[in-house]
Amino acid sequence: MLTLVLLMLTSFTSLGPVSQMVADWQRAKEYTKEYLDAMPEDGVNYKPNAEIRTFAEQMLHLANGNFNFVAAGSGKANPYQGKNLEKMEEMKTKAALSKVVLESYDFAIDALKGMSDARMGEAVKVFNRDMTRELAFAKAFEHQTHHRGQTTIYIRMKGIKPPNEKLF
Repeated sequence: MLTLVLLMLTSFTSLGPVSQMVADWQRAKEYTKEYLDAMPEDGVNYKPNAEIRTFAEQMLHLANGNFNFVAAGSGKANPYQGKNLEKMEEMKTKAALSKVVLESYDFAIDALKGMSDARMGEAVKVFNRDMTRELAFAKAFEHQTHHRGQTTIYIRMKGIKPPNEKLF
């Protein structure tokens, strides 16, 4: 019995920091796609009141954050550098919105796949703040989680049940 337990423990391998981040970003992409799919076309530019972003603007802000944080954290060129996706009317259709938001997740996933665990400890500047590459990716992940969560109420106010949580 002890041999079996030892064999099981030694055969279990945990994911390294980069591998775990890739898995988390892939899960987050799938989850965000469920949110995008849940909102009908007529709800994309919906906002509960005049003082807050529309559903599309929330998602475009999320995408901008993914591109900006990941570019700073990885050194990869931001394909939308200098553009404010929230202000681009051509991005405010369901098809265009879904495309660019999912592209921002692919940008993060591809950048992570090009990283080693050792490089994650390197220092970078993100929005004039010193941090490690790992922290830059963690802040990006926190940001996208926050803004996806903000859109839950938009979906509910359109009478739709939002996607179930994808914690694992």
